[in-house]
Amino acid sequence: MKRLSAALVAVSLLGMCGTAVAETTVKLTQMHICCGGCTKAIVAATKDLKDSKTVVDQDNEEVTITADSAKAAQTAVDAILAAGYHAKVASGEATIPPVSTEAGKVSRIKLSGVHNCCGACTKAIKEAAKSVDGVVADTCKPKQQDFVVEGNFDAKALITALNAAGFHVKVE
Repeated sequence: MKRLSAALVAVSLLGMCGTAVAETTVKLTQMHICCGGCTKAIVAATKDLKDSKTVVDQDNEEVTITADSAKAAQTAVDAILAAGYHAKVASGEATIPPVSTEAGKVSRIKLSGVHNCCGACTKAIKEAAKSVDGVVADTCKPKQQDFVVEGNFDAKALITALNAAGFHVKVE
């Protein structure tokens, strides 16, 4: 009986030691992924992260991150945001922090860090900016990450419109 008990304890301990690390999955949606350049940039932003894997679904404009932990998944999300993409967390544990800017009318704002690899990205950025009341001009051009928006508009409304179009920016 003692041998049986000792054997059960040993098997239990081995089972605990061999337990796999629980994976976490985060699905990001409502992103601007219009072309292979967009897909490549997301992959490049996350390729050096050892504890997570990123899969881009260009057709549905979504990204799935599988990571060893919630912290590793958040690191991948943060890398994607830093690459100029904005998203909604459709499932999983991750946060998309809001871009810091005060509400209120401005006549000019400089934005940087946006993903803008092609004419389709530029068109989407310009359309998002034009959707904001009071925006009259922007300097956005293909392959440029920085641009200026001018007019008499609410800065927070502009950031919200760009985020809704799938673009993450920094306010200069």
